[in-house]
Amino acid sequence: MNFIFRVILLLLGLVFAASLAVAVMLLAAVWGVRYAWGRITGKPVTPWVMRFNPRSGFERFRNAAQPAGPSAADVANARARGESVRSPLSLRPAGDVTDVRARPARGE
Repeated sequence: MNFIFRVILLLLGLVFAASLAVAVMLLAAVWGVRYAWGRITGKPVTPWVMRFNPRSGFERFRNAAQPAGPSAADVANARARGESVRSPLSLRPAGDVTDVRARPARGE
């Protein structure tokens, strides 16, 4: 029984290695055709690389955290109505809160 199990594992390993070899050969063939087409047409062949700038990811989330200022249309509309140009969604200081009652914590 142990011998049959080893033979089955060996065959599965061979099938996996063969499928991996076929995938690599297919990728090499596609790359070769792409290179040949570039040589025939005279266009430069750029390698398949992933262009990634880590700074852009950090800047994207940092800019998303900053509140957007009012647009020119918001400023013009507010001035036409005689209102403040500030965003209507401004938060008041914590001392101005009047509708909250202190409650005892659970378990007390």
